[in-house]
Amino acid sequence: MTELPLRLDAPDPEQSIPLLTPDEEREMHASALPDELPILALRNTVLYPGVVLPITVGRDASLKLVKDAYGSDKTIGVVAQKSAETEDPAADDLYDVGTAATILKLIKMPDGSVSIVIQGKRRFGLGEITQTDPYFRATVEPIEEEEAAEEDAVELAGRVRSIKELAVQIVNMSPNLPSEAAYAIRNIESPSFLVHFIASNLQIDVEKKQELLETLPLLERASLVLDHLEQEIRVLEISEEIRTKVKSDVDQQQREFFLRQQLKAIQDELGDGEGGGAEAAELRGKLDDRREDLPEAVIEAVEKELQKLGRTNPASPEYSVVRNYVETILDLPWDHTSEDSLDIKTAREVLDDDHFGLEDVKKRILEYLAVLKLKNERGGEDANSAPILCFYGPPGVGKTSLGKSIARALGREFVRMSLGGVRDEAEIRGHRRTYIGSMPGRILQGLKKAGTSNPVFMLDEVDKLGSDFRGDPSSALLEVLDPEQNDAFNDHYLELDYDLSRVMFIATANYLENIPPPLRDRMEIIEITGYTHGEKLQIAKQYLVPRQTERNGLTDDQIDVQDDALDLVVEGYTRESGVRQLERAIGGLARGVAVKVATGESEEETVTPEDVTEYLGARKFFNETAERTEVPGVATGLAWTPVGGDILFIEASASRGSGKMTLTGKLGDVMRESAQAAHSWVRAHADRLGIPTDAFRYWDLHVHVPAGAIPKDGPSAGVAMVAALTSIYTQRRVRHDVAMTGEITLRGLVLPVGGIKEKVLAARRAGIECVVLPEKNRKDVDEIKDAAVEGLDVRYVSRIDDALDLILEPEPMADAGERFRISDREKALQSGATPSAEPVVVADRVAAPLAVAVKGRPPAEPLDFSAAR
Repeated sequence: MTELPLRLDAPDPEQSIPLLTPDEEREMHASALPDELPILALRNTVLYPGVVLPITVGRDASLKLVKDAYGSDKTIGVVAQKSAETEDPAADDLYDVGTAATILKLIKMPDGSVSIVIQGKRRFGLGEITQTDPYFRATVEPIEEEEAAEEDAVELAGRVRSIKELAVQIVNMSPNLPSEAAYAIRNIESPSFLVHFIASNLQIDVEKKQELLETLPLLERASLVLDHLEQEIRVLEISEEIRTKVKSDVDQQQREFFLRQQLKAIQDELGDGEGGGAEAAELRGKLDDRREDLPEAVIEAVEKELQKLGRTNPASPEYSVVRNYVETILDLPWDHTSEDSLDIKTAREVLDDDHFGLEDVKKRILEYLAVLKLKNERGGEDANSAPILCFYGPPGVGKTSLGKSIARALGREFVRMSLGGVRDEAEIRGHRRTYIGSMPGRILQGLKKAGTSNPVFMLDEVDKLGSDFRGDPSSALLEVLDPEQNDAFNDHYLELDYDLSRVMFIATANYLENIPPPLRDRMEIIEITGYTHGEKLQIAKQYLVPRQTERNGLTDDQIDVQDDALDLVVEGYTRESGVRQLERAIGGLARGVAVKVATGESEEETVTPEDVTEYLGARKFFNETAERTEVPGVATGLAWTPVGGDILFIEASASRGSGKMTLTGKLGDVMRESAQAAHSWVRAHADRLGIPTDAFRYWDLHVHVPAGAIPKDGPSAGVAMVAALTSIYTQRRVRHDVAMTGEITLRGLVLPVGGIKEKVLAARRAGIECVVLPEKNRKDVDEIKDAAVEGLDVRYVSRIDDALDLILEPEPMADAGERFRISDREKALQSGATPSAEPVVVADRVAAPLAVAVKGRPPAEPLDFSAAR
């Protein structure tokens, strides 16, 4: 039996595989396969019939599979996985076609892994997975090999010859491939084995190799392999051209360097050795033009570098470094500033034209203008010092666009620097000039782009800064944003003090807690909260509809969106604190109208509420509060998130047991403790609430907060926890139009919480009619505009008893005594296992909500919380 190299690029020519004859290959294809095989997943290659492949096995499941198979019949199924990054592939991560293989050799490595040599036998289709632990086993269906038809024999022979010729050509063109490979390829007799052997050694993706394995007709497989070989030939030819050109360029550079050295020697002998005189003179003229605007230290540094530049050979790498440094210094604005527009009335009009609401921000900008105007009239060194602001709030409320509006109102240039994902300190301070390709930091680059030293400089997404071995950018920003230091900011590239005190820095963030405290302390924090329903309608009418009309090629006469339609879009198609989704929805309306106008179906269109469904599809958001609270044990709470407020449901269910309490829903430690405190309070006041004692002794309690994939924490769900537990134990439903928030204590007090505005607006969006809040949060509601809470009944409580009177319906759906009644016989059965005090466990599944039958009605259906909200 002839031997040939294992891989075309194998460094060891002694690695070889048996060269199959056509008869031997047909006998191998005809061999029977077991109905079921252990399945070995390959990361980054595909095994073909007849091909021998060495692989290293490192995964625990694969090691177990190989050990078991090698101790039995040595037959396994080999299937490629779709993604090489998947460490522990599931059944869906494997392709549907694989190759049965025999383990020829097994070698144990010193690091605990195992290297095996396997040979493919025949292809199979992957059937049902019958075992997943400790490794996959699956039923397999053998795939019969399709022989080439007689009328295709000539064409197949031609393609086989072309494959051999191209493969030999690749071997000859590749210096890393042994010449024995060409001899072996010429002596392969079996067309299918030739195709498989070449395919196994092609440098192509696993997906393309799998495509070759799944292609049944031999003629088609040969065509695919031929295409890949032709592509490889082209790549090798281009690589050879590049190598030749690079060698030629290097020779030319060496020749030019030698000639320049000779020229330099001649110039030195003649006394004319200034290599970069022309460019140095040009830069010196630029320095003279700007001499009045530059500080004395800058002028001295530039003159020193110009002298060095004049003595440096233009062919030297140092020449370009010095020239770029001087050009950067001369391009910076230094003392050049733009004149501020100090007309406060005009600035107010500009801010109102660009943004609706945001009164706190507008008030702060106008205060700055007033102070700047008075300081300029009085004069002084700090007349132009600018504030350092930080706008934080949920996405889509206009933080970034507000920066542009402020620049327009002040008559300044606007520079935006995105800090999201920035991890390198050099992005802020610049690179030192010792590095090739060094440049100043993005702060100075932004000033160079603006052309003035007093622009409005926006540091966008400052809460998303990262840090790694290259430094901490947030620490570098401490100097930039400190009014006591930034008048002498030192960039690593520049190595000269630059005055940043006149720059108006505005940072934006979604989540204030992600900003390091020292950095947060240097900024004036201005919160931009979410918009109310009425504010969104006004923003849509005044800004979003005109903008989308223009962007979609329409005129004001061609589209008219009714107020009722906008109200439906806000209420039924968006649920956000900002207006980004709202603008996308309005853009959908505009595009729908544009289609009708462009096709001649209509010259002008009025969008009514009935038309919204046609353009945007079915309504996405409904008021689900009433449906959720139809049964006892479900309370509506209010939550704060970095992107605004939201409602959440607290569900409680009781089932026969031994008094345990189970908490689920990915709750944090604080929220779990809040649930325990609520349970203790309800248990302590059971007599007054009319709850039978047996309910705590012989019934298990399950508390669940839906949307189980989302982490939840904090104490503000305490009131909702008490309401849900009291509801399930007393069988009094929670009012479906009431939402609540507040921290509780074991003494029955309701303590204040944060995020009140976001929570109240979330309740308003969800169709809640009454909100129960802690008494000490009354001041937070007073800061909300009356229009935002119009029609919303806000109640304040200081004790849990007062809250329950507002939250629970007066009449129970069923008698609590009857609901939790337990016979003496059942008590006797459980008397030997008296439960301890309220253990808390985490369950893998959520108990179904209790279905309670009401007289005259069938039992309520259990609620389905499987779908994400």
